[in-house]
Amino acid sequence: MNSKKPLILVTNDDGINAPGIRFLIEIMNDFGDVVVVAPDSPKSGMGHAITINSTLYCEPIVINKNEPQSEYSCSGTPVDCVKIAVNEILKRKPDLCVSGINHGSNSSINVIYSGTMSAAVEAGTQGIPAIGFSLLDYSLDADFSHSKEFIKRIVSECLKNGMPEGVVLNVNIPKISNSKLKGIKICRQANGVWEEKFDKRTNPLGRDYYWLSGKFVNNDKGEDTDEWALENEYVSITPTQFDLTAHHAIKNINHWNL
Repeated sequence: MNSKKPLILVTNDDGINAPGIRFLIEIMNDFGDVVVVAPDSPKSGMGHAITINSTLYCEPIVINKNEPQSEYSCSGTPVDCVKIAVNEILKRKPDLCVSGINHGSNSSINVIYSGTMSAAVEAGTQGIPAIGFSLLDYSLDADFSHSKEFIKRIVSECLKNGMPEGVVLNVNIPKISNSKLKGIKICRQANGVWEEKFDKRTNPLGRDYYWLSGKFVNNDKGEDTDEWALENEYVSITPTQFDLTAHHAIKNINHWNL
């Protein structure tokens, strides 16, 4: 690899063959030397899970011999992929880690469930500038073409300016044509929740099982949120921190009679 080029780690949670990551790899090849370490199958909703009680496999793979990147298929979670890439595969710390493009939204509360964003967060904890990209389209036939311009702009600025300490970027892209996108908004995470429902059923052996379903409810009317930006045809960028300390609560709890 050309050491003068940025080293870019690419991963995701939809699996190494997902159309979203294939599109992202193509874009990243214009920026530097690309190494892909991604799950061998879909691992959506994994959050920050890691593999500790079973074996972990990570093997080189060639999906398209005409593409220049190196690729590895990993049996583990998205976070496993980042950990094994940094500790076992890469010869130096990458200049950037990009995760995605996820098939579906990771805005608002979805960020805490997201394997896509957890991979980016894991990179961030290791001092690697990181970005998670998501498109608001769950279909495997999703059209990612209108996201290319915005991804290139964001990646270019990140490589040029670096990332604030302790921060990764959560980027969500609306499902609309390029002509309708109005631009980019820097946002806060909307106050939204899932109203969940479990569909209880019984299998032929008489054992109960459940399907999780529900609907997302946005409780936030602010016009500075990721949900507002997406609903109004903007790409949202939410700076996301991985220090989970509720700093504002420390003073209050210090007054408890402990």
